[in-house]
Amino acid sequence: MNTKYSVSLEKIINNNGYEVLYTPKSVADIYISSKDIMRPGLILAGYEDYFDPARIQLLGFTEIGYLNSLSVSQREQCLEKYLSTKPAALIITRNLEPVEGLLAKAEKYEVPVLRTADDTSGNMATIIAYLGVELADRITRHGVLVEVLGEGVLIVGDSGVGKSETAVELIKRGHRLIADDAVEIRKVSSKTVVGQAPDNIRHFIEVRGVGIINARRLFGLESVKLSEKIDMVIRLEPWDSAKVYDRMGLEENYINIMGIRVPATVVPVTPGRNLSVIIETAAIANRQKKMGYIAAQELMQSLGMDGFEPIKQEIEVWDNNHDELEYI
Repeated sequence: MNTKYSVSLEKIINNNGYEVLYTPKSVADIYISSKDIMRPGLILAGYEDYFDPARIQLLGFTEIGYLNSLSVSQREQCLEKYLSTKPAALIITRNLEPVEGLLAKAEKYEVPVLRTADDTSGNMATIIAYLGVELADRITRHGVLVEVLGEGVLIVGDSGVGKSETAVELIKRGHRLIADDAVEIRKVSSKTVVGQAPDNIRHFIEVRGVGIINARRLFGLESVKLSEKIDMVIRLEPWDSAKVYDRMGLEENYINIMGIRVPATVVPVTPGRNLSVIIETAAIANRQKKMGYIAAQELMQSLGMDGFEPIKQEIEVWDNNHDELEYI
């Protein structure tokens, strides 16, 4: 997963409402590739080790105050040394005025300068979270992602097993669609993966026998959502009479997605089974487990089996064709 991702400065500006004070060219042609943010206090003071110019730089009260405390010649030397490193972009917070000479040096070294009314810490948290999603490692996977009672449920299985039809039924029951057919999964932190639809197929669902439908237009704006954390994975598969399925919930199965363990279960499909109700129930049960309650454990204790511990194991819930796993 060594692919390097980037996001345009134009998208960052539009998403966060930044004011452009200076840009050497169209912001649509300037790209940011580092998820990290930096406050340049140390380099302004002369310590250059570990400085990364690829990071967006934030200048708040401390940095602006320090620069204003310098003499004219000292400030010019400081700005020359700093901006000659050509940092990716500067963001001045709290609507502070740029110090004298800053914009001239930025123009000399073609460094974009932006401004926001937000305080420095708040803006830092916002931009880190935003870049964490935009620049996250990602894969695409065949499946359907829905939000069910606040839980992000990724439904996978072979083509024709009923994933999209189940999604339509869930939407009609008041839940929300995130993606159908292709789910773009992003690792936004060491503990979280988030799914969304590729831009060109967002809100569309393919229902065999009916065709392509637009869930947003057919069921309303409240029936769709742009992205959602993946809280559990459900694999739908045709019922196999020779296979033993977990009937008690004594197993805690999970799947490894980009190094993160996500609860997973296999749901057999037979005529007459109401898959939407089963998935709703699975979502509620998954939330209960996160809160520390396991119904099977309570039952076993009531039967006098106090030493019960769930069996934890990793299972394979993806299709057998692993070529579907793609880095994008």
